[in-house]
Amino acid sequence: MNKLNLIQEIEKKLLGVSETPFLDAKFFVEGCEQKGVLISENLIDDFIERRKKKEPVSKIIESRGFWALDFYVTKDVLDPRPDSETLIEAVLEQFPDKQRDLSILDIGTGSGCLLVSLLYEYKNAVGTGVDISLKALEVAKKNALPYKASFYEKDFYSSDFQKGLARYDIIISNPPYIKTDEVLQLEDNVRLYDPLLALDGGKDGLEAYRRLAVVIKLILKENGFIFFEIGKGQAQDVISIMQSSGFEFLKSYKDLGQIERVLVFRLH
Repeated sequence: MNKLNLIQEIEKKLLGVSETPFLDAKFFVEGCEQKGVLISENLIDDFIERRKKKEPVSKIIESRGFWALDFYVTKDVLDPRPDSETLIEAVLEQFPDKQRDLSILDIGTGSGCLLVSLLYEYKNAVGTGVDISLKALEVAKKNALPYKASFYEKDFYSSDFQKGLARYDIIISNPPYIKTDEVLQLEDNVRLYDPLLALDGGKDGLEAYRRLAVVIKLILKENGFIFFEIGKGQAQDVISIMQSSGFEFLKSYKDLGQIERVLVFRLH
């Protein structure tokens, strides 16, 4: 059976299971090809059953495309999302010289998709990723193998968070920003298969930004920039938090859905 016929056969089995049966089947087949995995009937049946339980295709094949690369993903990391590519676009606009020797810190790095995508663009940059989850760091390390990057287990709520860290030209973060009481309302493919640590932003969804506004001062270079991903409708609140901590708001960037998704700051 050729590739297209195989995709179409799997697509038929996904009818009524998935809203995007052809794409699911295509990604599954191509993911198996990339890994050199032989597609058997048992493997297809397992795939269908997992999709019935709303498990994302990316988590099943452990691969997700983001920016210009494919990333290894597991249940221990947030699935890279197209909206987050807005942050890469923002950095590229603010730092147009791709040959610069930049130091970049990614707080809550997860899969490392943001940091690695920037290191892909800035060949002379050096990256550092920190995360509270050791399992997430294992994923990020695999994704960053070809690049100049170091990873450390750190909790930005800890009093010694800055210990061992340098000062950076660019600090990026996609922290948890969903309100606690809204987490249970998320779609099953997110609520059941993305880590809670990467989703729950506290009662008002802003706890992480309040803390980051404090600790970033200790590790940001003079004239350094901060790029935050934010949730829908959070722009003014995050801007107020950062301005009250002495940061200057520079610009906001909208995602493909025209929602304010990324905010840029620097110290006054």
